[in-house]
Amino acid sequence: MKSFSIGFSPCPNDTYIFCGLVNGYVPLDGWSLQPVYLEDVETLNEWALEGRLDITKLSFHAFGHVLDKYVLLKSGGALGRGCGPLLVGSKNIDQAAIPEMTVAVPGKYTTAAMLLKLYEPGWKKIVMMRFDKIMPAIETGEVDYGVIIHESRFTYSSRGLILIKDLGSWWEEISGYPIPLGGIAAKRSLGRNQIERIDNAIKESISWAHKNRPLCRPYIKKHAQELDDSVINDHIGLYVNTFSENLGEEGLAAIRFFLQKGCRADIFSESADNIQKISY
Repeated sequence: MKSFSIGFSPCPNDTYIFCGLVNGYVPLDGWSLQPVYLEDVETLNEWALEGRLDITKLSFHAFGHVLDKYVLLKSGGALGRGCGPLLVGSKNIDQAAIPEMTVAVPGKYTTAAMLLKLYEPGWKKIVMMRFDKIMPAIETGEVDYGVIIHESRFTYSSRGLILIKDLGSWWEEISGYPIPLGGIAAKRSLGRNQIERIDNAIKESISWAHKNRPLCRPYIKKHAQELDDSVINDHIGLYVNTFSENLGEEGLAAIRFFLQKGCRADIFSESADNIQKISY
């Protein structure tokens, strides 16, 4: 039996999507996903740059650096409206003081980091930090501001933090597209036939999860940062949507525009031809 290594984040949207697939509820004919890694998205981004896994969740910022190694799957991704990273702090911001302020981002290759650079290129004191460490760092004064992702968007206000800028909404305003956060990519070397089988299996896993939510709950809660059921439900409801089932033409166009914007900002260098060939 042929096995492929896979990695995704421990966040509820990913564990919801992959629960059926990695726990044997979705039958695989003649192949398997082993080993399975659940890691912080920035760890997965760095592994993608190394070409470590056959199939991996990664930020679309990181994807722009690995187009030669990986191809984007049509299912399993995180895109949408009203779901982007949030710039937050404990006090309102003085624009003139931005060069002297420190801001934490959840990893060098995250979409959050790229959005901050596009939104405010003048921000120089940027600190890389695991996503779950950012709000505590703001609270203790270790950093002045932070860009938060995942479950944090549902809990920051209850911790006394305030929204400075919704970077996802800003992106939607300047682009007209939904914000592309992260996707599932497979090594190009696997070949089109196998890549398509994997993609279809992920789509089937999402369909299974929709029909069997109670069976997903223990697996999701085992790995979640926030255990409150309402937070988990809100998280899944926001990040698992029709784009997760199939990117479609709008999703692919949004990702291509995002990559082109990064090229124009010298964040990475890719030819227009490569950007057009991001999916199989």
